[in-house]
Amino acid sequence: MEDRIVKSITRMVIPFIQLYGIFIILHGHITPGGGFSGGTLIGTSLILYTLVFGLIPAKKKFSHRMSQIAESGGIIIYVGIGLIGLFISGTFLTNINAGFPLGEPGELLSAGMIPVLMIAIGIKVASTMVSLFHLLIEGDLDADHPGIR
Repeated sequence: MEDRIVKSITRMVIPFIQLYGIFIILHGHITPGGGFSGGTLIGTSLILYTLVFGLIPAKKKFSHRMSQIAESGGIIIYVGIGLIGLFISGTFLTNINAGFPLGEPGELLSAGMIPVLMIAIGIKVASTMVSLFHLLIEGDLDADHPGIR
């Protein structure tokens, strides 16, 4: 796309979308939202970047390898925290019985391991959205222009 106005507005808006996504993820244990909705916001901002600037610049910002690492890392963090609860108390993803500090209700640094789980889910969701979108775009480009990548 060669529209300067769209590119300029996108450059200005994307950081705010990503910041709001991070806010939703970090406050998911005390407000509506969480890892999935915050991850979709971050993933959507990266998809917007791809739509406006193209697939090649987007892959320079968030490569397929980086996406694989983020997807794997998100699920490893989630399962790892669940296994901590399993080994300590015998229940997968337990919070109180595993000895995680709960803090004060309504405070940002509360809820034990739940904020960490929200971060892991947000990473997984955002990277999966971007990976799927890039794969769909690549498949579409291959179908329209065989031999061009």
